[in-house]
Amino acid sequence: MIVGLGNPGIRYQWTRHNIGFRVVDRLAEINHIILSKKRFKSIYGTGQIDSQKVALLKPMTFMNRSGEAVRKAVDFLQVGIEDLVVIHDDLDLPFGRLRFKRRGGDGGHQGVRSIIESMGGNAFLRLKVGIGRPSEGVDPSDHVLSSFNEIEGPCLEKTISKAAESLMVMLVKGIEAAMNRYQKKGKTEEE
Repeated sequence: MIVGLGNPGIRYQWTRHNIGFRVVDRLAEINHIILSKKRFKSIYGTGQIDSQKVALLKPMTFMNRSGEAVRKAVDFLQVGIEDLVVIHDDLDLPFGRLRFKRRGGDGGHQGVRSIIESMGGNAFLRLKVGIGRPSEGVDPSDHVLSSFNEIEGPCLEKTISKAAESLMVMLVKGIEAAMNRYQKKGKTEEE
């Protein structure tokens, strides 16, 4: 099960915090998976990526309650924590950088914290999508709820596509192949 994190509603649709939703939408589009089912306090769809059966999920709870939706879906679809992938924004990564990580803390991300608490563990895989640090004097919570700026805008679609592609490589060729191909040190989407 691949979960993209975000906040529901038009007000948050284009914010940095919703990049997980946008990656799931792109993954669904590329693989002709329709995200129209409403259940588990989520919008989701099921299908295949190559030969892998997948469920794509966008929790419709607010970010800090994402775990409620994820737990309901995991229980119903009988997905183990090790088969759960969560896509979320990351302030500590430069814009456009991707990083896969299994286990670890929440890094201050409320959605990840909620999932760890609801799942009773942290053994799920995360795909962190870099959104960059806020400018001096800008509160991090304001930064994540802001839209991407005019400099980042042109690279945003490329970043979203790259994140979706990295997940397909991970499913088909394994996590090591995805990390080697998409997690190169020193390069960001802006470069």
